[in-house]
Amino acid sequence: MGQLDDKVAIVTGAARGLGRAYAETMAGEGAAILACDINSCQETVERIKDAGGRAVAAETDISSMDSCAAMAERALEAFGRIDVLVNNAALYGGLKGARFEQLDEAQWDAVMNINVKGLWQCCKAVVAPMRANGGGSIINISSLAAVFGLPYGLDYVASKAAVIGMTRGMARELGGDNIRVNAVAPSAVMTEGTEQFFGEKLEKAKQVIASGQVIQRNLETTDLTGTIVYLASDNSAFVTGQTHMVDGGSWFL
Repeated sequence: MGQLDDKVAIVTGAARGLGRAYAETMAGEGAAILACDINSCQETVERIKDAGGRAVAAETDISSMDSCAAMAERALEAFGRIDVLVNNAALYGGLKGARFEQLDEAQWDAVMNINVKGLWQCCKAVVAPMRANGGGSIINISSLAAVFGLPYGLDYVASKAAVIGMTRGMARELGGDNIRVNAVAPSAVMTEGTEQFFGEKLEKAKQVIASGQVIQRNLETTDLTGTIVYLASDNSAFVTGQTHMVDGGSWFL
C-alpha cells in the first residue's frame, strides 16, 4: 500500500529536475500522475510506467489560462478526478542576475507572468474538480530566496515571496472546501536549473549555502520528495497555509 493510492496528482514543470523527481516519487506511492510542462514530459511518463506506475503527459503553458484549463481536463479524461496539484513550473535556471535597478524589465515581467500568474491560473483550473471530489491538496513551490532575500535576483525573490502570500490567502479561502494549500521553500537544489542560475559561481555558491545551514551539505532532490508526498497524502489532513522550509536549517519560520 502506498501513501497516495487512488489519488490523482498534477505536477507542473515535470519534464526534468525536481518536477520529474516529484512525479516519479508520487507515482511510486500509488498516485496516478499528469506530468505537465511546456517541454515534452514523455521521458518522465516512460520512466514512471517502466517502474509500474500510471502517468500521462500534457504539454502545458501555464502563462495561458486556456492551456491550464486543458491541463485539468486532460487529468479528468485520463483518471476521472484531481486530488493534488504540485505547482512546480517556474522561471529560474535561465534568469540573468543583476542589481535590482539594472534587472531587465522584460525578464521581470516574464518571471511574474510564469511564477505568479501562472501558479494562480493552475490553481484556478483545478479548484472546481477538487471541490467536486470533496477536497484536495495544492502544493506551491516557493524558495528560501523569498525569506532570505537573495541578492541580485529580485525578480525571482519577489515572485517566490508572492507564492507564500498566495498560499496563505488561498488556504483561508479554500478551507471550507477541504482543499489544503501549502508551500514548500527549499534552498538551492542541485539540479540543472541551479547549475544554470549560478553558472561559474556554482561551487562557491554551494559552499556558502551549505555553511549557513545547521545540516551542512547541499540539498538533493531526494531531500524534498518526502515533504511533497507528506503534503499530498492524508497524513497532512490538518495542515494548511504553511510554508515548509526544506533548507537544512538555514532559516526558521
